[in-house]
Amino acid sequence: MKVLIIGSGGREHAIADAFARSSECTKIYLSPGNAGIAKEYECVPLADKMQILEFVQKHNIAMVFIGPEQPISEGLSDFLREHKVRVLAPSRAAAQLETSKAFAKRIMQNYGVPTARYRFIQSAAELDFCMQEFSFPVVLKADGLAAGKGVIICEDRSSAVKAAEALLSQKAGQSGILVEEYLMGWETSLFAFCDGKDFVTSLFSQDHKQLYDNDRGPNTGGMGAICPISEAETYRQVIEDEILSPVLKAMQNEGIPYEGILYLGLMITREGPKVIEFNCRFGDPEAQVVLPLLQTDFVLLCNAVIDHKIQGLKLSWKNAHAIAVVAAAPGYPGPYTKGIPIKIPRIKSKVMYAGVSEDASGLKSSGGRVLALVNVAESAQEAREAVYRDMDAIDFQGKVYRKDIGLRENQVF
Repeated sequence: MKVLIIGSGGREHAIADAFARSSECTKIYLSPGNAGIAKEYECVPLADKMQILEFVQKHNIAMVFIGPEQPISEGLSDFLREHKVRVLAPSRAAAQLETSKAFAKRIMQNYGVPTARYRFIQSAAELDFCMQEFSFPVVLKADGLAAGKGVIICEDRSSAVKAAEALLSQKAGQSGILVEEYLMGWETSLFAFCDGKDFVTSLFSQDHKQLYDNDRGPNTGGMGAICPISEAETYRQVIEDEILSPVLKAMQNEGIPYEGILYLGLMITREGPKVIEFNCRFGDPEAQVVLPLLQTDFVLLCNAVIDHKIQGLKLSWKNAHAIAVVAAAPGYPGPYTKGIPIKIPRIKSKVMYAGVSEDASGLKSSGGRVLALVNVAESAQEAREAVYRDMDAIDFQGKVYRKDIGLRENQVF
């Protein structure tokens, strides 16, 4: 079968690799992909929904997998389904779990799903009133899509006012922002493969959002990840029973069943797991460490989601550890430098390409997060040592990367 993956980053590179391991897959296309991914898979520029549909029909594409949130939020999955295309991604309406944090909070509140206390405001003037309900630090979140950078932790009133004004001025915050209590604990991520009614879940992973070591600096789209997180397994049953099941039931009751991959961003607190956020697709870079450990045929898994046959499917995983370390361009997550030459020697880690282009002289940086190195090994220590040895070998002037991925200590409460 032929597959078309929509997207251009490291997540989509990992998805392509997962499909490539399936004996069912005969051809993999990505649109638009990038110059690095194009070294392994055919990348095609498809400008809009109609071009995607025409390509699918012309090339007998058996499945379309939508990687990023933006095309899902713009209704690409709905459009393709209307034209009888098999597509793995939730509907635009169901994707509100990610595209509107206010919607997600309403669902959780109405169905008793554990999450942080919050208030929704639409102007900075409302901040003083609602701040009486919270103590510092407090978390401010843009309501809409913000590419992983719409969250600000504020230590005092002055910084909260500045953050509120900044978020409200952005497109992602124009409909409003959430003021949330700051949750104490440690974060983990979980993917659920949902067919509208039932689900199966992945291994736990752990993202590292802040730019610098020791979780300092601004939030980014993710600077690295590890998998598995053994300490999180203690909480799997309660997460599935008290978070996933109620949310899927809620979406059914709302008339917008969730069919696709649901990302759960979780905080493990002394009171138990609580939801930080939902995403309507694979996380990035979590996909780069979870998918390499999946032993179940990825085509079989995707078909089970699309055909509403996920119930009873048992996923199989490698007994190994995976680590991903992201190399970003100088200036990221703010205005960043482009066009930096990249030379990659022969290394053992897998290169997942994100923001890269190519000219006659070779690969160059073109995005904020440029690439990720992924290493899979029997032990976490072995994977860490290998990935950092390889990162040091890459010739990419000014590359920014964290040197502490995988060193967090997670407490089981």
